[in-house]
Amino acid sequence: MNMTLLGFVGAGAIVGTTWLKGVPRLTLSRAKHRSLAGHARMGRRVAGQIPFYDYGEDRFFRADDAPDDVVAARTAGFARLSDLFRGRCPKTLAETAALREGYSDLKFTSRYRVPFQFARIVRERLPVGAFLASSEGTTVTDLDGNHYHDLTGSYGVNLFGYGFYRDCIADGTARVEALGPVLGAYHPVVQGNVARLRKISGMDEVSFHMSGTEAVMQAVRLARYHTGRSHLVRFCGAYHGWWGDVQPGIGNPTPADGTYTLAEMSDRTLKVLATRRNIACVLINPLQALHPNGGAPSDGTLVDGSRRAHFDREAYTAWLHKLRAVCTKRGIVLIFDEVFMGFRLAPGGAAAYFGVRPDMVTYGKTLGGGLPVGVLCGRGDLMQRYREDRPVDICFARGTFNAHPYVMGAMAAFLDRIETPEVLALYDGIDERWDARAADLNQRLATAGVPVKVANMSTVWTVLYDVPSRYNWMLQYYLRAEGLALSWVGTGRLIFSLDYDDAAFAEVATRFVAAAQAMQADGWWWVEPGITPKQVRRRVLRETLAARFGQTG
Repeated sequence: MNMTLLGFVGAGAIVGTTWLKGVPRLTLSRAKHRSLAGHARMGRRVAGQIPFYDYGEDRFFRADDAPDDVVAARTAGFARLSDLFRGRCPKTLAETAALREGYSDLKFTSRYRVPFQFARIVRERLPVGAFLASSEGTTVTDLDGNHYHDLTGSYGVNLFGYGFYRDCIADGTARVEALGPVLGAYHPVVQGNVARLRKISGMDEVSFHMSGTEAVMQAVRLARYHTGRSHLVRFCGAYHGWWGDVQPGIGNPTPADGTYTLAEMSDRTLKVLATRRNIACVLINPLQALHPNGGAPSDGTLVDGSRRAHFDREAYTAWLHKLRAVCTKRGIVLIFDEVFMGFRLAPGGAAAYFGVRPDMVTYGKTLGGGLPVGVLCGRGDLMQRYREDRPVDICFARGTFNAHPYVMGAMAAFLDRIETPEVLALYDGIDERWDARAADLNQRLATAGVPVKVANMSTVWTVLYDVPSRYNWMLQYYLRAEGLALSWVGTGRLIFSLDYDDAAFAEVATRFVAAAQAMQADGWWWVEPGITPKQVRRRVLRETLAARFGQTG
């Protein structure tokens, strides 16, 4: 009897222990976004099973089973674009082709401008030049003298206009040229840079790095060091650099076991933060306010028309305040990663714009005055790299090129200029101005009867499509034909500099509408009546499975 009772007690203990372990795991699983991007390991496994296949000549123009007259229009339009680019840019394209052979970065970007099934023929017939000779105002010029209105923003660097940064580099070089590239010791400009960054960020201390990725690495390392906890939380779709812990899943060959990828703007996520004891820090990329839980948009992923984006400042601000509260209560370090967005929303960055104070903030890109830099600002207790009572227990971080004199000089020039009345005036009414420009372009597109619209967060825009077309990615080439320069992610992200005045923007809008009309005339937005994005995705899945298992026809 006693043995029987003991058995029941033992079984109950096992069940109870299993239940206690299972509940936190279930809570964590429910806090992940339902997409593959929210499940990093599953996303990587699925990616590893997708085989390469591409379309031949006929299927390229008929991937959606379009009728013959539409295929003929597409074929003719594609040929015209090919002839236009080759005739307009022979020198630029020749230099690009020569570079691609030995330059792996260019090989990567050229391969992923469009969905992989279309990529080979696009690379062969719609080549895009990778070289520019000069910049002036809001335009850039290629090696053949062609002028383009720049919508790349140099990945976030170009906030105030290229002339602004050329001046910063020239001014900064003049300030430090007597010292030159002396490393280890500091040029006196560092003193002023630190003082102003402390004021801008509201933080106690500053450290310098050579890239935004390095700055984020140091922030996470310090958070783990001081909390004694193992895990960081990032949000589904957010980008924080390419090192392992902050980029689990696709693109990272090493499992990031110390990372939780959770859903943004989710009460379930707040519950995980409020109950887990192993979370050292939470990373916030303010850009995600434009597309929460969605990956960085790229035309290479446009297999239908389901891309979505919308910025709700009030809702995102409320989320950040909730996040701040739970992090404070649980002793979790809240890190704002402003490497991309820094100073684009407000002179005080996203922290000032949303009215939420993080524990640490990272900057980069534009802050270097046009030169590469990463900056970490944080609370004094978190920035300390040693323990007062344990002299050998340190958190090491030191780079050879940290606080390089030329970078520090350009940064000093940048910080001088952003405090001038002329630059501060650019922020007056910034949201209203850029929201009105987006609304104006959307009205013009609607009047033109094309299935395109834009969504924006201030000067960062993305292009959305109203039809489930297999060819929405073609718009980037029609925009280039109209003299609009985009980055390799295509229409997924447009970045305007603040020196775009009304006249320059009106010219961009006119060219944008013309490009969309030309694409429509060439038949790329023909879709089968009644078809939905879900049905398009299913068709793509079927052909992918057929390729995976060696089926043809």
